[in-house]
Amino acid sequence: MVVAGLSLREDYWEDFELQAEDVEFIYAHLLEVETPLTSHELIAALVEDRLRREIKAIESRRLAGASVYLPRERFEPGQKIVFPAFEWRAGEVIGERPGFNPELGEFSVIQVRFENGEEREFAAGLAEHALNDPSTQQTDETPSAGEILAEYEDLLVERLEAGLEEQEDFVRIAGRWFPRALLVDVNAGHLNLAEAVLDMSNGGPLPTDALLEQVELSVNENPNLMRFSLDLALQEDPRFDEVGPAGQVLWFLQRLEPEGVRSTPETLRYRPIEYDRDQLTPEMLDLERRLGDELTPADQIAAASPEGVTVTLLYPHWRAGTLPLSAQVRAYFPTAYEAPRIRFVLVDGATGERFPGWVVREQGYVFGLEEWYREHEFIPGTLICIKPGKDPGEVIVQADTKRARRDWVRTVLVGADGGVVFANLKQVVTAAYDERMAIVVPDIEAMDQVWEKRQQQSPPFERVVADMARELTKLNPQNHVHISELYAAVNLVRRCPPGPIMALLAERPWFVHVGDLHFRFDDSAGS
Repeated sequence: MVVAGLSLREDYWEDFELQAEDVEFIYAHLLEVETPLTSHELIAALVEDRLRREIKAIESRRLAGASVYLPRERFEPGQKIVFPAFEWRAGEVIGERPGFNPELGEFSVIQVRFENGEEREFAAGLAEHALNDPSTQQTDETPSAGEILAEYEDLLVERLEAGLEEQEDFVRIAGRWFPRALLVDVNAGHLNLAEAVLDMSNGGPLPTDALLEQVELSVNENPNLMRFSLDLALQEDPRFDEVGPAGQVLWFLQRLEPEGVRSTPETLRYRPIEYDRDQLTPEMLDLERRLGDELTPADQIAAASPEGVTVTLLYPHWRAGTLPLSAQVRAYFPTAYEAPRIRFVLVDGATGERFPGWVVREQGYVFGLEEWYREHEFIPGTLICIKPGKDPGEVIVQADTKRARRDWVRTVLVGADGGVVFANLKQVVTAAYDERMAIVVPDIEAMDQVWEKRQQQSPPFERVVADMARELTKLNPQNHVHISELYAAVNLVRRCPPGPIMALLAERPWFVHVGDLHFRFDDSAGS
């Protein structure tokens, strides 16, 4: 059969959706290779199959019972022919006569009438002719699978995954797919053994192969299938968490994960505040981007730099021992195909000390730095530099730890009534800090009680901002406060991104802008 040139409609791949034939092909392909495959591997094979099927369908439509014209063939009157060189026009043989050309030898000439009534003559029975090679008759551009993938791979993978997720017969672990019916049986005894192995390893993390050595599944099965089957069974059991970064499968006992990983620390819990972003001025938006709060819309955060990024340690993260997983910071930390929690290694850039960290993707923070903060006596407002590690799964954290010195630093004090006030006091500081956002907290227990009390009866957001503005302006000879200072102060008692604070400053008459993102609190206007 002649290979027809493939000419698909322009939006063919943009409109790609997984069809029943695609699912059948994927099932058969996975059965043949006996190995779970990634979405990218599957779509590469599926595009090749789609092209084959589309070529076959186009050939069927174009031929419609007719023969393809090749000069070497013989044709009879009444026979239908299609001509690839003429954009697959169809005609009928209406006559035949002997041909004459001493150089060509014996051949015949057929008369063909096309569907539009036009009649033309063509050579037949001619052994030597360029058109006897079907490839010379292709007038359509035939895209390769590689060309298609180069332009559409991400879209096609997205559509493939959406389609397979609707198929109960397929399962996915760590980005790889396989038919459920073909997996090795993993029973409760196997899972109990896996739990015991992880328990002896302080919860993990351990790779699947380390568990397989102890679980003892059938040794006669394909090792890839055994690994995938155990991964699926562990994923469907709530006792286990898959915590490996993309490309790795690592298992951890859920009950032995740190409390700050299993549940969001109190100081990081945000009760959404409605506000009008249209109120934010260009200067405010620029500051919002630079502040890099993980609760700020991702498209408002400054882009990450390959060399690293410096973040200012906000009180809620300082107290929880975390870092914000903002759009600016996220690029430096491991990602995963599906795991909501990822365990990795943090490295102190100054000492080389290594300690475990956790990316908690859904809640937007990185856990595991509390001891590091306490050991170096960092304060809220400390500047933390984050850089990519030398090895995959490692992240470097470092602060500019010059020798300890005493500076005048804003300090928060909690009164007997639970009220919060500020004072500029001489404090020992151990690292570089943002002067506007630095706040020393000498009594952590008192601040914890403030948070606990406000969980029971939280004052209105507007009053919190007004109270903080009133207290902060007392420390300034000009009686005004910068937005960054107010943002850091509000987050001493309530988790809040900068956006709602900025919108409130822009809307309320008792906040008077005096230039350069400084505001004066006008008590006479009321609060």
